[in-house]
Amino acid sequence: MSGMSQELLRVCSFESRRRDEMARLIERNGGTPTIAPSMREIPLDQNADAFRFADRLLAGEISIVIFMTGVGTNALFDALSTKQLAEAVRESLLGVTVVARGPKPVAALSTLQIPIAYRAPEPNTWHEIVTILKENDVALSGRTVAVQEYGEPSREFYSWLTDQGAEVLPVPVYKWGLPEDVTPLENAIRSACASDFDVLMWTSAQQVNHCCEIADRLNLKDAWIAAANRCMLASIGPTTSERMQQFGLQPDMEPSHPKMAHLVREALEQAPAVQDRKRR
Repeated sequence: MSGMSQELLRVCSFESRRRDEMARLIERNGGTPTIAPSMREIPLDQNADAFRFADRLLAGEISIVIFMTGVGTNALFDALSTKQLAEAVRESLLGVTVVARGPKPVAALSTLQIPIAYRAPEPNTWHEIVTILKENDVALSGRTVAVQEYGEPSREFYSWLTDQGAEVLPVPVYKWGLPEDVTPLENAIRSACASDFDVLMWTSAQQVNHCCEIADRLNLKDAWIAAANRCMLASIGPTTSERMQQFGLQPDMEPSHPKMAHLVREALEQAPAVQDRKRR
């Protein structure tokens, strides 16, 4: 694509919840968008883990609570409200160490007027939580740490906490499922295999999982991985990049800040040079 103007860049994003915003960002930055939603949030049918968390917190058995996402924080309190436990849990959280993974759980906790002891800096992964706990000499041995999950468990993070002597109490509140209609995602996989895109863009690790799952269902997984690696692969941040690499997808860039606007602008700025390199 040497010499090709950015206006002709064909960009496929797998964003779901903010799909319209993503399409506008791509167009505004000189790309032609294809949005193939890859996820939907599914509240857990049974909230047993949320209520078990509430019971143990109210009994004084939990010392540290880590909130990983804003959506999950709000979903947790919505679940607790169904049994009139939300206010009691909120008050109990005033007496424990509260950690927020990034700006969205910070905003949710602030709305609930729950003080936050530690906020993980960008790029807001579990690695930054580890760093901030270490830097502040937060005692973990013999303590119970509750972690509000965000779709799937952070098993490496849990292993680290366990190695420090902590008991980990996962608090899953919702999970990620495939869209009810996977046709757009299937079409995007086929289009990628046909070299119809210049840039592929992911904003979460779970999106990567679902793309590869659909490619596998279509018996196109190897072809999809190979075709994707001929495109510029844009990742929102380290967690997503790690998942891509696990599937054999090699990310070409992460934005300077893990925000959609930065991702789109910087990816489209860098894409021509990356495409030239890949075609040599």
